Amino acid sequence: MTNILETRGLTKRFGGLTAVDSVDFSVATGSITSLIGPNGAGKTTFFNTVTGLYTPTSGTIAFAGRSLVGLKPHEVTAAGIGRTFQNIRLFGNMTAVENVMVGMHSRMHANVLGILAHSARVQHEEATARAKAHALLDAVGLPAQRADDLSKNLPYGDQRRLEIARALATDPELLLLDEPTAGMNPQETAELTQLIRRIRDERAITILLIEHDMKLVMEISESITVLDRGAKIAAGLPHEIRSNEQVIEAYLGRGAASMAHAHARNGGEPT
Repeated sequence: MTNILETRGLTKRFGGLTAVDSVDFSVATGSITSLIGPNGAGKTTFFNTVTGLYTPTSGTIAFAGRSLVGLKPHEVTAAGIGRTFQNIRLFGNMTAVENVMVGMHSRMHANVLGILAHSARVQHEEATARAKAHALLDAVGLPAQRADDLSKNLPYGDQRRLEIARALATDPELLLLDEPTAGMNPQETAELTQLIRRIRDERAITILLIEHDMKLVMEISESITVLDRGAKIAAGLPHEIRSNEQVIEAYLGRGAASMAHAHARNGGEPT
């Protein structure tokens, strides 16, 4: 299987702080891959470096064989990477459908003169974009009656869905989701888990996920990479990560790792 995204030695420093420390990482085309780690591990900084918000201090980033180093965020989007953010970044005074249409900007062809003249071509493109936006809102499960609501007035779970719809509007090959279930209740989390699967299966979009909900991560991921203090400490299948002592130690401390190891050594019986 080919890799759609690869980093080699990716490093990002802020003064004396190394937020991402020489990370080798890959995402297989067509997969659902998760990037996990305790708070402060460097996960969002990794996303921000891949997507052009930060310039790497050193290392390489390749997307579909093309270097992303030095590209601006809108250029990374145009290359085929969409994303959501840990803290929702919608345009609060725009409607839901308008927020999705903003996501299509990098794929639209109207120039300034055409927009000012409101030419027939511009009107057709706008109508097509609006129809596509409504279809995307439906695809992520946002009720049709909410399409013309201001995004700031939407319930929290619907705002999360709207942000995914806006990311899908960029026609990505790779979708980066940063804590998509943060703040959601169990039912909303289960529904979003199903949505993520549908996006991959029905739209053939590769998914890279940052998520703290370990139940979701273990259920949905085909590959998991773990960061701790900016460095990669493990990568593998869910069952391999679940029993990795270094991962357990990073999350719970050395004592917890020792207990887990003893538990496994005794065949899972209480020790």
